[in-house]
Order: sequence, then structure tokens, then C-alpha cells
Amino acid sequence: MRTFRLVIACPDRVGIVAKVSNVLATYNGWITEANHHSDNLSGWFFMRHEIRADSLPFDLEGLRTAFAPIAREFQMDWRVSDSAVRKKVVLMASRESHCLADLLHRWHSGELDCDISSVISNHDDLRSMVEWHGIPFHHVPVDPKDKEPAFAEVTRLVEEQEAECIVLARYMQILPPALCERYAHRIINIHHSFLPSFVGARPYHQAAQRGVKLIGATCHYVTEELDAGPIIEQDVVRITHRNNAEDMVRLGKDVEKMVLSRGLRYHLEDRVLVHDNKTVVFS
Repeated sequence: MRTFRLVIACPDRVGIVAKVSNVLATYNGWITEANHHSDNLSGWFFMRHEIRADSLPFDLEGLRTAFAPIAREFQMDWRVSDSAVRKKVVLMASRESHCLADLLHRWHSGELDCDISSVISNHDDLRSMVEWHGIPFHHVPVDPKDKEPAFAEVTRLVEEQEAECIVLARYMQILPPALCERYAHRIINIHHSFLPSFVGARPYHQAAQRGVKLIGATCHYVTEELDAGPIIEQDVVRITHRNNAEDMVRLGKDVEKMVLSRGLRYHLEDRVLVHDNKTVVFS
């Protein structure tokens, strides 16, 4: 069923829900899903509504026009999107295939409602897997002595494809600040949740030596500050003394795949609202 997704963040006050509901009811808007959250700490209010598109007498632009006066009255940061318009996504990867393969499978089977424009990689290892899915593969090597030309090409490809979202599916390069700023809250990353305890190479082996009992993964938006962007989704899996480092790597990859796919799905469905460096996720 086609819906319009109305997403709102504004200073909290009395009457927001009533006013929004009233204007939708005025135009016979049929709300199929409603989510609200009042953050007492920040004093902000967050809302996400899905409205049946066929219940309204106008299109998406008409809804924007009808809603604009209320948005001004309540000083809203707001957006409205059409569920029938699929977002364009660029995936980026290096050599590890588990996250990329999982996303490609979910897209191929219809679980992810988006258009994957292409895959960009700094290595050529995953080309055959990507092209089997009928998706363009761009090999953009990164010179460690001069990374600027590579990221200029990455930016060109993303802009050329009019991508709405970039997903780092275990892309093992640090994006430059300019790219992070240009696509703020539109670049999604995944990593293990051992940070900052176990940094650098072989984190699962480091964790095994310390006898950790939980393995986790974190999906977050990318910012200029490394691995410190607003968190979208996290999960953990419990382990015991019986699990060796190889078990932990396998289990860690499983949780990374699940967390990344869920985080991307929340983003595609406009379920993530960012405020300062935190998120409200209407899952």
C-alpha cells in the first residue's frame, strides 16, 4: 500500500499531535501508523506518521503545501516522502564480503526496498559477485600516499548516480571530512562494538584473549569524527569460554550483517530522526 511518510522534530509543547491529526483529518487523511516521542532531556518532540496516499485529495506536493503553515507555527524540522519512490543507494566495500553479500541478497529477494545504483570498492575482489546481481561495479583504488583523487572519483560517482544514501559494507578506508559533511546523516557504517577497548587489527582475537562474554555490532551514521556518529542500531550475541577466536569472528560477522541490514531498512523507511548526536528510531 502506497503511503506518504511525514516525519517531524520540533520543540515540545501542548497541542502538536492534535494539530497534526486535525489537518490530516481535514483532508480525509487515513493514518496507518503513528509514532510519537517526547524527549524530556532536550525538550524536543519527535513524530512519524504514515498516511494512505489514496485517502488524500492531492499528491505529495499538495500535502507539503497543506502542512507548511503548521510546520511554521510549531517551528518544525520536517520532511514528507512517498513510499512508492525508491531511494537510490550506493554500497561501498573492500575485501570482506559478508555484509555486502547479505545486502545484495536482501535486495535481490525484495527485502530491501531501494535501488542499488552501484558498488564502489578500493579492491577488485568482489566484482564477480556484484556483477552477477546485475549491478555496476566500480574499482577505485586508494593510494595511501594521496587519497584525494580516489575520493574525488567516489564523490563524482555518487553524485552522477544521484544516490540518496551511501552504505559502508566493511569499506576499510576513512572518508574525508568533505564527503561526510556533504552526505550528513546519509552515510551508514557498520563495525564491531569492541571500540574503544580493542582497536586496530584482529579485534576478535584481542577480545578472545580478554575472555569477553558478549560480541556486538554498531550501525551508525558517519561523521568527521571516526566511529562517533549517531547510532542507528546495535545488537549483541553471547559467547562462552568454549568459543575460540574463529568462533567469535564467525558470530561477529553474523551480528554485523543483521545490524547493518536493520539500520539500512530503518533509514530507507524514514524511521530515523537525528537530534544532536543521538537518534530516535521508530522501529
